[in-house]
Amino acid sequence: MPEIRVEDLSHTFGKGTPAALTVLEGINLTFESGSFNAIVGTSGCGKSTLLKMMAGLFEPSDGQMTLDGEVIKGTDQRRGMVFQQDAVFPWMTVARNISYGPRLRGASKAQQREIEEKWVKMVGLAGFEDRWPRELSGGMRKRVDIGRVYANDPDILLMDEPFGALDAQTKERMQDDLLDTWSQSRKTVVFVTHDLEEAIFLADKIIVMSARPGRIHHIEDVSLVRPRTPDMRLTDEFIQVKRKLWGMLDH
Repeated sequence: MPEIRVEDLSHTFGKGTPAALTVLEGINLTFESGSFNAIVGTSGCGKSTLLKMMAGLFEPSDGQMTLDGEVIKGTDQRRGMVFQQDAVFPWMTVARNISYGPRLRGASKAQQREIEEKWVKMVGLAGFEDRWPRELSGGMRKRVDIGRVYANDPDILLMDEPFGALDAQTKERMQDDLLDTWSQSRKTVVFVTHDLEEAIFLADKIIVMSARPGRIHHIEDVSLVRPRTPDMRLTDEFIQVKRKLWGMLDH
């Protein structure tokens, strides 16, 4: 598994123009192979911008990002991204949505069925293979999103507040399911969220960003044992980490 390195990265939208806006400044980070990382910070601090650069959706104005030593330029199969809003295709069933990427790359029908069966089950949608997106809840559509990204077999999974629009109970179930899937695949995950409890529950490492222009304010190594269980949210250790990070978010 490769790792992502962010080196002396800054980004200014409209650089060199009167309307220039610097959103990131002096970012240096390493996301280790197989780790689960969360990025938190106030709105506008550049979290999503940083993640989109990792996906290759655009390049930084200064500095660079590398994946396994190669500079990230453009999108490719090695990096999969899940956005906050679901991106399922309404004209495809659950199964066809999940196998979309492999199908584009020429997977045989037998391979497609194998992929569909595996990831429909892995994301908890067994029995819904032939359903249309309009027949699914918001949480179920998000499961389709995650299954489709995993079906592409990326090395890196990038997640931009994927559960932000879900109700509290559905969000917690999705977090549990995501950790179950991650524990079996051990993909490198970079997860952007506004929710401190979500970050603490999911991640090995939490990057706290300062207000714009976003800088690295603090990196917290989360020592909660795995597998994580819902009752951990009530432990003194969990609450102490939350209290510590909460005080940093306005800096």
